[in-house]
Amino acid sequence: MQHFLNILDSPVTLVQQVIERALRLRTRPEPTLLSGKTLLCIFEKPSLRTRVSFEQAMRKLGGHVMSMHNNEVGIGGRESPEDISRVVSSMVDCVMARVVFHETLERMAAVSTVPVINGLSDLAHPAQALADVLTIIDAFSPGDPDGIRGRTIAFVGDGNNVARSLCAISGKLGASFLICSPPGYELPEDFLASVRRQAPGVAIRACEDPVEAVLHADVIYCDTFISMGQEDERAERLNAFSHYQVNAELVSQAPKHAVVLHCLPAHRGEEITDEVLDGPRSRVFQQARNRMDAQMGLLAVLLGPK
Repeated sequence: MQHFLNILDSPVTLVQQVIERALRLRTRPEPTLLSGKTLLCIFEKPSLRTRVSFEQAMRKLGGHVMSMHNNEVGIGGRESPEDISRVVSSMVDCVMARVVFHETLERMAAVSTVPVINGLSDLAHPAQALADVLTIIDAFSPGDPDGIRGRTIAFVGDGNNVARSLCAISGKLGASFLICSPPGYELPEDFLASVRRQAPGVAIRACEDPVEAVLHADVIYCDTFISMGQEDERAERLNAFSHYQVNAELVSQAPKHAVVLHCLPAHRGEEITDEVLDGPRSRVFQQARNRMDAQMGLLAVLLGPK
């Protein structure tokens, strides 16, 4: 049994298998692969892409799926994460949970008898990172599971859960990663050091200048400056990130072939402009579509015949 809680702690072989399987399932569907299996999705935080992609992925593989909101489950209120996990893992074959705190997932996984998948936590968003890799492969080396290797990914914005997972998966799969953030919002240096240890020879860097970040980038990635739960920091964050918007002027500094990604939802006019999000370099909505393929690959590897 293998859990999937964050990229940094996942074996590189598992990540590679998921990417390979996702690419294969696109062209060679297996509509009965997970017949008789059931996935339970628990949502402590709101969701659009995560819910639709996991539910549809499970159905496309022939399995069953049920989703529950936290007002039904009561994580940490009605019941502890451990008790919830003990109960549901005795009835279903896999649990995907989208939670506020990463510790909740760790507590669930510690007692679960079935795989637990992180659908988002404050620490990581590994399911999103899988779709990001598929989108980069689509842009530069369609169909090649090793197609991200050697590319340069520039993340412009907050050192958040999405940035952590993208940084970790870039290092594991051989892509250079550069995060560009204002002071106080960087990825922690100890985290970057952990990625470097796992990816010797791969450039994992940080900077403060957005132009420096995109100058040699194949991929320009951004995310909201204000994540769920940070609404009280809105004015402070918008001020801190005022020079970090991905707009036409910034994108023009990147190589002509560079593409733009965003994990959505986007706050148009804040971290990214309409002109870029809807422009010819954007792969954002293909990236969202790729969430389903990524989830199919993940579920196939975790739950399919070994």
